[in-house]
Amino acid sequence: MASIKQIQVTFDCANPERVARFWCEVLGYVVPPPPEGFATWDDFDRALPPERQGSAFACIDPSGVGPRLYFQRVPEGKVVKNRLHLDVRVGTGLVGKDRVAALEAECARLVALGAVRVRLLLADGNNESCLLMQDIEGNEFCLD
Repeated sequence: MASIKQIQVTFDCANPERVARFWCEVLGYVVPPPPEGFATWDDFDRALPPERQGSAFACIDPSGVGPRLYFQRVPEGKVVKNRLHLDVRVGTGLVGKDRVAALEAECARLVALGAVRVRLLLADGNNESCLLMQDIEGNEFCLD
């Protein structure tokens, strides 16, 4: 049996490009080049049938280490809590006040991009502090 070498994380959303560009800013990802034969992604999008225009967008880790993120338009809105979420690792190796300060600094940056702060969960003896957040379409993620 072959082992899996890569994964892609897929987001269902209302506005794929807007959500993709938000996550590019969060993670330092970039938009990959458009397909061969197209100068821009807008040119590619205009070549699609009208019902598929704006229906998907992607971003990639420029170092090639992180997974590709794919954003696809779906007709239904988000209704319940995510069963899977991303942990954005900004406090790795930090504890106590230093960790909370790093989480709060990143939270402030992301709120300026349109994220929503939900609540800070302080260290409890088993887990270090983390900050619950929502992206621009309400998808939960943690600053960890």
